[in-house]
Amino acid sequence: MAAAGATGGTPPADGVPYAVELRGITKRFPGVVANRDIELRVRRGEVHAIVGENGAGKSTLMKTLYGMHRPDEGTILLDGRETTLRSPADAIAAGIGMVHQHFMLADNFTVLENIVLGSEPTRGGRLDRAEARRRIRDISERYALNLDPDVLVEDLGVGDRQRVEIAKVLYRGATTLILDEPTAVLVPQEVDELFGNLGELKREGLTVIFISHKLDEVRKVADSITVIRRGTTVGTADPKTTTARQLAELMVGSELPSPETRTSTVREAAVVQLTGLTVPSAVGRPAVDDVALTVREGEVVGIAGVEGNGQAELVEAIMGLRPLASGTVTFAGQDITGWSTRARREAGLGFIPEDRHRQGMLLEAPLWENRILGHQTRPPAVKGPFIDRRSARKDTERIMREYDVRAPGPDTLAHALSGGNQQKLIIGREMSAAPKLLIAAHPTRGVDVGAQSSIWELLKDARAEGMGILLISADLDELIGLSDTLHVMLRGRLVATLDPSSLTPDELGGHMTGAHDGSVGAA
Repeated sequence: MAAAGATGGTPPADGVPYAVELRGITKRFPGVVANRDIELRVRRGEVHAIVGENGAGKSTLMKTLYGMHRPDEGTILLDGRETTLRSPADAIAAGIGMVHQHFMLADNFTVLENIVLGSEPTRGGRLDRAEARRRIRDISERYALNLDPDVLVEDLGVGDRQRVEIAKVLYRGATTLILDEPTAVLVPQEVDELFGNLGELKREGLTVIFISHKLDEVRKVADSITVIRRGTTVGTADPKTTTARQLAELMVGSELPSPETRTSTVREAAVVQLTGLTVPSAVGRPAVDDVALTVREGEVVGIAGVEGNGQAELVEAIMGLRPLASGTVTFAGQDITGWSTRARREAGLGFIPEDRHRQGMLLEAPLWENRILGHQTRPPAVKGPFIDRRSARKDTERIMREYDVRAPGPDTLAHALSGGNQQKLIIGREMSAAPKLLIAAHPTRGVDVGAQSSIWELLKDARAEGMGILLISADLDELIGLSDTLHVMLRGRLVATLDPSSLTPDELGGHMTGAHDGSVGAA
């Protein structure tokens, strides 16, 4: 590893200008310096990783490079030329494309319509669908994205949505791609495929800026690494000679956490029992097909599966958000199949949704309103028939302290927080209600190693106190480390029950993709 200034001002040995060079970038917001004197140099044709804690300034820096923010100080150079980027349109014209962690797609549009939106090929003043379809299929085949141009985005899983975003960037002719947490929803085999795609991009001379919290993946795919801490560049690293532990220490000053827990706290009493649960879909085959599942007090039951295999529909059915074709949901000894979502919540059902922006927060609302969201019928949200704003603000401040939510105060708008801080607010909100069952869907998606460690400890502590937890995650190490029992979901059915204590991520990935379909391990 090297100090940040070690490469300052030094041109590449081959004399070729850097694809991207940021010199002394500073960006201020009211009361906050998000970036301070940032230095970044990315060679043409490399994968350059940027790592750092949530709130370290990575997203602000990338939004500056993408023209969404104007730097208060500093210089941006693209291929050696000083450049002013006043908008994303300027960045796109300069060959920069960005795939955001939270996708920017229109659910009611098709894949084709989303990809060409704003760059439509026309013939006679009308959209030339044949030309658009030809170009999209060419990109899809060239980079193994496996996209169907005519499918509605609302019918796609998170992984497919990500591939639509990548195709959207490539369609616009980007030569430098910014990928924000691109592997967050992928199983190991899909990660390998993505890395193969990135290798092809490199061979064609394209440049990739790769933002991730998965340090082992960063070391595997990156040619070089820049570390940012609290808004400034603190070091550069060579992935060939730097360990994940060293990167973690450079990022947060602590060792890389582990989710593993092997001391059993499982009790006899069942918190939730699903019997013959079947959820219809719009395409014939049920989204959830005859699922039987039990979560006991003090037990973490993990659900592994490639995105789009029924996990989301299963969660929504338990929450009362989706109607059943058949089956029953028994919660704490009561049949709640016909209960409303509100009644289930008030009975002790907690929920960390997989997509915090679409299901977990009101981004234009202050933090105190988000703290009471879903809990607005109980203290501290209410006093008599009225919302108790004073108590809600006070309790929001408590959650901010206890869960390390970094924001100026409870009146800060939710969209001003980094993804990790938004996630910690949601987890603090749900934990504060002391639920009997916590449905945790991708609880550490998009958070740094420090926040990830804190969330793991919270889940372990809740488990030890008798809470039942249903865990859905794309992080296979997380699933294996935290789960007492682990089920695999494929095409809407539970196809395997596995013992986490003797399971590897590659073996689990094989079950998830159907390579071991039908085999059942000891539980």
